[in-house]
Amino acid sequence: MVTTYTVSRVGLIQMPTQELTAQILAAAIEGFEAQKRRIDEQIAEVRQMLDGGRSEPAPAPKAPGGTQRTMSDAARKRIGDAQRKRWAQSKKPSEQPTQSATTSESPKRKFSAAGRRAIAEATKKRWAAFHAAKEAAKPAVAKKTSAKKAAAKPPVKVAVKKTATKKPHKRAASAPARAEAVTA
Repeated sequence: MVTTYTVSRVGLIQMPTQELTAQILAAAIEGFEAQKRRIDEQIAEVRQMLDGGRSEPAPAPKAPGGTQRTMSDAARKRIGDAQRKRWAQSKKPSEQPTQSATTSESPKRKFSAAGRRAIAEATKKRWAAFHAAKEAAKPAVAKKTSAKKAAAKPPVKVAVKKTATKKPHKRAASAPARAEAVTA
């Protein structure tokens, strides 16, 4: 028995029923090339989305050490010395307080005994005026009876008359009225 191969979407499959001819192999090549073109187009679209709209690939970054500007040793030394001098200046403890330090920290002020008394008296006077105004705003209330008189009187009981018939529910009472309104 002769084993033959057929081409499918997945690749070559071993099938004993059909022989491969040059025509079949040429058709398989054309199909694979068409798939390759479609895949290449899809790859180009994805690259375009990734690169922010460019259709051709982005240029490769230049190798390090290309045309970079270099600094001479003397310039590097001058910059380093200046930086060390600035750091030493900032780290050095100051012998005299600066102008800004003295203006921001003023000495704490203290009240005298007479000043404290004057403030306390003024506060008491304001509170007295407040309470007097509050009392004047209250309505005149009748004098309360003494506790002994209130205890001597027995409590008054009010008789409540209960009706024997129940009142109809609101919905039940209004149902005939609604029925009359619909028929009218």
